[in-house]
Amino acid sequence: MKAPVILGAIIGVFTGPLLPGAGALSAKDFGQFGEAWPIIEPDLFQTIKAKLVAAEKSGKLDDLNARFAQRVKQKVMRPSPVSGIRPATQNKTWTFDPSVSVDRNISDDKGHLIAVAGQRVNPFDYVSLSQELIFIDGDRSSEVSWAMAQGSDREVKIIMVNGSPFEAMKEHKRRFYFDQQGTLSEKFGIRHTPATVQQTQNVLTISEISLDGGMQ
Repeated sequence: MKAPVILGAIIGVFTGPLLPGAGALSAKDFGQFGEAWPIIEPDLFQTIKAKLVAAEKSGKLDDLNARFAQRVKQKVMRPSPVSGIRPATQNKTWTFDPSVSVDRNISDDKGHLIAVAGQRVNPFDYVSLSQELIFIDGDRSSEVSWAMAQGSDREVKIIMVNGSPFEAMKEHKRRFYFDQQGTLSEKFGIRHTPATVQQTQNVLTISEISLDGGMQ
């Protein structure tokens, strides 16, 4: 038998029943072997409830709650650092325009029209930034000391991108804040600390400041 004929025979054994025009396949009942069990799909919530009840009885639930509470406390006391921010090694300054375009008419509480839809509005036309913002790495003592020397709580707001604001408040007896998820750092384009943000007329002036070449 030639090779193509052999190959065709092998392919036919496996694919013949699937090819168009092939003969019908026969099915034979061989009966039932062994015990048959019904297919049961347990209710998910009942399963979870049962596991929780069992965990509560064994004391595991209290342990899980305690560990969860401890993790939450740790996150609150020391939030996750803002990624991508390093100590400044050179001074850099730029401006940020806070103006926004409104998508609808805006009125004050007395019904007076403040802005119309499509108008570009600068919030500094109506309010001012009462405090200078200072962004620091709270784990770097040089940055903490430098930031506190820039003014009192009324004059500056110290915002950490790393470290524990609660530990700093306890140690230095003044307020510290944290840039949660790097929202402000990202908005202002801050990539190095310490950095300051202050109002200059109708824009914000942002500066990254090198302290001793970035060494602690």
